[in-house]
Amino acid sequence: MPSFVSETPAAAPEATAAFYARKLAFETDCWDVNASLAAGKADFVLLDVRSPAMFAASHIPGAINLPHGKMTAHRMAEWPEDTLFVVYCAGPHCNGTDKAALRLARLGKQVKVMIGGMTGWADEGFSFQSEAAAA
Repeated sequence: MPSFVSETPAAAPEATAAFYARKLAFETDCWDVNASLAAGKADFVLLDVRSPAMFAASHIPGAINLPHGKMTAHRMAEWPEDTLFVVYCAGPHCNGTDKAALRLARLGKQVKVMIGGMTGWADEGFSFQSEAAAA
């Protein structure tokens, strides 16, 4: 009798590779975003999609506050057409990143979700910035 783990057979290695390659096309994580920012290799625009008040209280250094409801064709035209946007919100309990990714994709923009959001950033031990501290 197989275990609960193996009672459903694992996918073929080729199918597994295709699945994870596709998944990584849609998302990134806090570690990769932080490492890219720290190395000065931010070839993306980091968007905090939470409210302006939440952003002012605490956000990831280098992020721009742009709630998904403010993402319009006119506003997004501020960036070159081939810009990659990385979006984040409060954490896994928040679907703001999903709404932002959907809106950006519908506007024809390249987008990835930073999984974990603020919660994941804190879990990694990375620092935050606030508008009060920046002033």
